[in-house]
Amino acid sequence: MAVGRRPGAYVCGIDAAMDVVGGKWKVLILWALSVRSCRFGELRREVTGVTEKVLAAQLRELEADGIVHREAYDEVPPRVEYSLTPLGVTLNAALAPLGAWGRENILDDRARPGSGTAASDQMREDHDIAPIPGRP
Repeated sequence: MAVGRRPGAYVCGIDAAMDVVGGKWKVLILWALSVRSCRFGELRREVTGVTEKVLAAQLRELEADGIVHREAYDEVPPRVEYSLTPLGVTLNAALAPLGAWGRENILDDRARPGSGTAASDQMREDHDIAPIPGRP
């Protein structure tokens, strides 16, 4: 695996890791591939909101970093599948505690009305509906 990033320019391990997974879509791509190998179109559907151009670029970068494996099958019509490399599996394992933190501290807070955070207070059902003029 040859990481073609900024050799020698990292300040710490987190800096290096964030260079690999940085961006809006890479972590979501890794999450989708942790379940199973996917073709490009399947990934596009799994990672809601990503454009084809950006998905292709992010997959190329993850492949260059040795995180994702691209398998092109010699068939008609051509078929390409993406999967995690062993390095990608270890990266997903490293990201798991971050996901657990998000579930416990962000997602769970939204489910608890009045938990004290602005985000959780915005998620209360009575705040989702605009008040009717003239009613309490």
